Amino acid sequence: MIRLFHVSDVHFGAEDRDAIAWFDAAVHAEQPDAIIMTGDLTMRAKGDEFAAASAWLEGLQRPVTVEVGNHDLPLFNLFARLFRPYRRYLKLESMIEKPLEIAGVHVVPLKTTTRFQLRNWSKGSVSDGSLKRALAGVAAVDRAGLTIVACHHPLIEAGTQATARTHGGRDALAALAAAGADVVLSGHVHDPFDRTHREGDRTIRLIGAGTLSCRTRASRAGFNELRIKGRELEVVHRVMD
Repeated sequence: MIRLFHVSDVHFGAEDRDAIAWFDAAVHAEQPDAIIMTGDLTMRAKGDEFAAASAWLEGLQRPVTVEVGNHDLPLFNLFARLFRPYRRYLKLESMIEKPLEIAGVHVVPLKTTTRFQLRNWSKGSVSDGSLKRALAGVAAVDRAGLTIVACHHPLIEAGTQATARTHGGRDALAALAAAGADVVLSGHVHDPFDRTHREGDRTIRLIGAGTLSCRTRASRAGFNELRIKGRELEVVHRVMD
């Protein structure tokens, strides 16, 4: 059995230290095969926040892939946001949007953040280029295994308090399902969810993680444990007491 930990929205700068310690203890005790981090490592994309996030991820000592969240782009420095949005991510470069393959389970990244849009910048957007890269990644893997797409924003709404309103999300979901993706993991809304969505003649699973920050909403701090046998997937929403 493959076990993956899906964690999101840690928000260093507004992190819940007790929740992080609880997650760290679970990682070191249980040794998951990999960790999928679906964005918002930081609160304001500051250098000290990225330094703390980098040290934390390296300290987990497990294979990790990281998606970029909207909070990981500079908010107040417009020049940096438009022209150097990932400068402070350099220490994490080897983890960012990193495809993973673990014994037949394939993790393919999909970027849903945008540097500029004429609306609330926190909302999601799937560009043609991001979707093209993700579809190529899905097409390249062995269809006998389970194919997981990891992104920050839910591609369609999941009935949570917070919304993603992801531009191009519904079309992206249809294209990913047609290409053979089985699961889409996301974060952003700070509450866990697990939905099955029918797209044409295919079924695709939509799974969201909660948060390890102090910015909880309907649910307490938590993360997802994914248990995979062949093409069978069980999701456990783990919540800190």
